[in-house]
Amino acid sequence: MTSTAVDTLIVGAGFSGIYMLKKCRELGLSALVVEAGGDVGGTWYWNRYPGARCDVESMTYSYSFSDELQHHWTWKERYAQQTEILDYIDHVVERFDLRRDMRFKTRVTSAAFDDAVNQWRIETEGGDNIFAKYCVMALGCLSTPNLPHFEGLECFKGDTYHTGLWPHERVNFSGKRVGIVGTGSSAIQSIPVIAAEADHLTVFQRTANFSVPAWNGPLDAEATNAWKANYPELRARARASRVGDIFENSETSALDVSAEEREAVFEKRWQQGSFNMLASFADLITNRKANDYAVQFVHKKIREQVKDPAVADLLCPTDHPFGTKRLCVDTDYYKTFNRNNVSLVDVRTAPIEKVTTKGLKSDGKEYELDAIVFATGFDAMTGALLNIDIQGRDGMAFREKWANGPRTYLGLAVAGFPNLFTVTGPASPSVLSNMMTSIEQHIEWIADCMEYMEARGLTTIEAEQEAEDAWMQHVTDAADGTLFFESNTWYVGANIPGKSRVIYPYVGGVDAYRGICDKVAAAGDEGVVQRSAIV
Repeated sequence: MTSTAVDTLIVGAGFSGIYMLKKCRELGLSALVVEAGGDVGGTWYWNRYPGARCDVESMTYSYSFSDELQHHWTWKERYAQQTEILDYIDHVVERFDLRRDMRFKTRVTSAAFDDAVNQWRIETEGGDNIFAKYCVMALGCLSTPNLPHFEGLECFKGDTYHTGLWPHERVNFSGKRVGIVGTGSSAIQSIPVIAAEADHLTVFQRTANFSVPAWNGPLDAEATNAWKANYPELRARARASRVGDIFENSETSALDVSAEEREAVFEKRWQQGSFNMLASFADLITNRKANDYAVQFVHKKIREQVKDPAVADLLCPTDHPFGTKRLCVDTDYYKTFNRNNVSLVDVRTAPIEKVTTKGLKSDGKEYELDAIVFATGFDAMTGALLNIDIQGRDGMAFREKWANGPRTYLGLAVAGFPNLFTVTGPASPSVLSNMMTSIEQHIEWIADCMEYMEARGLTTIEAEQEAEDAWMQHVTDAADGTLFFESNTWYVGANIPGKSRVIYPYVGGVDAYRGICDKVAAAGDEGVVQRSAIV
């Protein structure tokens, strides 16, 4: 057991924690990163499932803080594989000599603010104590796997896996009967890869998902150089956009054009691939009739790809509007169901009853399997924070304060928790944006706040309760004008039993959010309490 004192303790060694460490160095603040995993990477350290890759284009899913880095690193594909992303992260860490201020295999169990000395005391699973003026939670929004709770799981004689906790060694499915539970993002990426290897793959689907083509492929030198030559303009465009990316957002209603024009717009966006579909018309997320047009178009595309009409019907989502559940980006997902070795089980009508020694039992039928892959998602946005016993002033606990849903100011701070910052926390755009754009904006705002405090000799800074209440009301009001609450998704906490049904991300857009954050920073004391002496 050890005791360490630093200016800033950073929890998490993913993209957020790495950049936060670099910014602390620039400010002359001592900092330490602690990470539960065995190395850097965050999400990309844990998510190693077959087919794992980013669903944001690699040229924008990267740091913008170093022009030299941007021009040095060359991506191989339009959408980078997990291994390439991890190589990139490792390169950044080595390039800026960041690893010497990191501790791995170090899981934080508690963080308590000591009012007497205005310091955070952080405890680890190994019994170490770390004392810090600032505590930055860079835990990631999708970092706490939603583990399955099926009767009889412990009795299964085969192998089990979770896409969010994949082994580091290669898993060989050759000649095996594999079952995969779930059809979210990780499943949609892994299903085509596993199907190409396994003897037979059975997909257990509860909720059909919308997915659009990635049209992935190698990045040639000409395309890469064009990006690099225009990086300043493209990065500025991303920062000023609703989603933190360079999509061309339509200002036109889907209701104001002819059927032919609407079809042409959807087709153009489909051929562009990725999340471009969401920007087809201005009112897809706010008007149900406009959204229905997108639903009909994607249903048509699914039926064009899937030969069996009954299977196609099952793969067509009917229980949520387009874009209100995390949109997936795929390579040959729907076509995979044309393979002779792939079958689809609708567990909405035939729920999984239990796990047996031989496989899964659904609607009285036993599916014999050699391996089961659980693609059951994550306790999104709050799970990682609530897994740590965080206590603020007067022993106030996160778990108690967030009992009815998370409460933050700007997704960055929490009233009653001085000098504690949450990167891409609840009530920020985060998961509805290019995460890299949002991460950089958050880290830079936090660093500016630290610089502001250090220059003025401030001891603590924390969100005002009134400002927090007003922000959370704004977050709810913004969502009320959309279709998000019509879906039972992790955006509203519906995937975790007992989790409060509220809107977890801020839906007002990266552009509007950045403007609000900039206004708060310019005001200096808007929405926060500052203290310059021990109280």
